Amino acid sequence: MKIYAMILTRNEAAHITACIESVRYCDAVIVFDSFSDDDTPALARAAGAEVIQRVFDDYAGQRNAALEAVRDRADWVLFVDADERVTGALAEETRRVIEQGGAAGFRIPRHNYLFGKLTLGAGWYPDYQTRLLKVGAASYDPARKVHELVILDGAEGTLQQPFIHYNYSDAAQFHDKQRRYSAYDARMMYEQGVRPKPQNYVLQPLRHFWWRFVALQGYRDGLHGLRLSLLMAWYELRKYRLLRGLWRG
Repeated sequence: MKIYAMILTRNEAAHITACIESVRYCDAVIVFDSFSDDDTPALARAAGAEVIQRVFDDYAGQRNAALEAVRDRADWVLFVDADERVTGALAEETRRVIEQGGAAGFRIPRHNYLFGKLTLGAGWYPDYQTRLLKVGAASYDPARKVHELVILDGAEGTLQQPFIHYNYSDAAQFHDKQRRYSAYDARMMYEQGVRPKPQNYVLQPLRHFWWRFVALQGYRDGLHGLRLSLLMAWYELRKYRLLRGLWRG
């Protein structure tokens, strides 16, 4: 059973070498690059990875193209983001489960480091990602441009060992991504015909804070968890404000 590591990149010079080092146990490492304008391709080749470049359309399209590129070479693909690392324990588990068979894909938990802190509450753990995919039995829903949805022709398994994910190194990166996510979510709601109601601007952020801080145990992370829960509640409010703007034209 051949397993290929697949790393999607766009200007990931700060992460790519360490990421490649963490997946050397795979039979091959491919960096699927969206024409980075930094040193990502050169660093990837220097680290021994194969580089394939494709113009980025959306995440689902990029991942489907990556799967197609190795259809005749690999039995399994492990998708790894450049800011993620595969531990020795996870490497051993991936090898074991693909030899055992019985599933078309496996979801993997993540240990997320936000602002340098391991975050186990507020929805950031276990944060399952379906990333170990059997070639020919898995694809991505083209309707989901972000927050990709994997479609499996078979059963889905769950691994125990987590990715290490260096998520949001600073507040600027966090706010940049959350602005984009809230705008995308508002657009999706608009296209589905959802209209905001007056109470949404108060109740939805409150519910979101309760969900993050209490139901998802953000309190376990202390002030860090409180900060994250408040920030995510604010972006819930922003989503509804953007939705209102879309309806007003």
